[in-house]
Amino acid sequence: MRAFRVAYDGTPYYGYQRQPDVPTVEDAIFDGLRDLEVLAADAGKPAGYAAAGRTDAGVSATCQTITLEAPDWLTPRAASAALPPSIQVWASAEAPDDFHATHHAVRRTYIYHLYAPPADEATAFADGIDDDRFAAALESLSGPADFHNFTPDDHNTERDPDLSATRDGDYLVVTVTAGGFARELVRRLVSLAHAIGVGDEPLEKVDRALSPDPLPGHEGIAPAPPEPLVLTHVEYPGLTFAVDEVAVSSARELFEADRLERRTGARISRMLRDGLRE
Repeated sequence: MRAFRVAYDGTPYYGYQRQPDVPTVEDAIFDGLRDLEVLAADAGKPAGYAAAGRTDAGVSATCQTITLEAPDWLTPRAASAALPPSIQVWASAEAPDDFHATHHAVRRTYIYHLYAPPADEATAFADGIDDDRFAAALESLSGPADFHNFTPDDHNTERDPDLSATRDGDYLVVTVTAGGFARELVRRLVSLAHAIGVGDEPLEKVDRALSPDPLPGHEGIAPAPPEPLVLTHVEYPGLTFAVDEVAVSSARELFEADRLERRTGARISRMLRDGLRE
């Protein structure tokens, strides 16, 4: 059994898990394995296959982890050669035969890049946020609780997240770590903390949201946008990953080219915005 670390830009995909008729990260990985003849053309998935998590549409990852029964020659660089530039494999590890990427993960970490100018720097495009109120909200949301009001899931909603944030210019970089996550949990946690930070909700809303009672529709917590969210780490005790430096170098070049393209796109968007005048 082999485990692989996978990085991907999730913005072009409809989530990690394969779906009919729309592109997903998992579909692209399976297509690549078929091209390499690791996966038979008529097979649904590789033997022993599992993934650490099912990221939502638009969510990216630096450390998604998959397992499968793979031939010795399937190195990270060999796998990446059969994948689109937006998906890159960069490390691997030998794993026990009964290893499962989902069930054996003990901690997962997500980072959310929240555009949130400080209160004294509010703009026409974002309300200013009080960092202390935001931090208080994150502290109140940390720890064991039933987060049934933060997910569309109707079972297995008891979690023990740890939330913190650091400021980076106009952004609050929010780190959320837990053993596992219900659907949309991270995005709804960030959404409520943001609402409290900008003064749209009182801090007491946390207690209400964590109570056994369901929130009525008009008090529901909508998820924050998915694009600023990245899965950054998955921890497996006793599993040591070997980094493929050639694969890492190639992946960095591809992601850097994408970054520069987006930077150019941002300049054009700014020009369009500023050009709206007579």
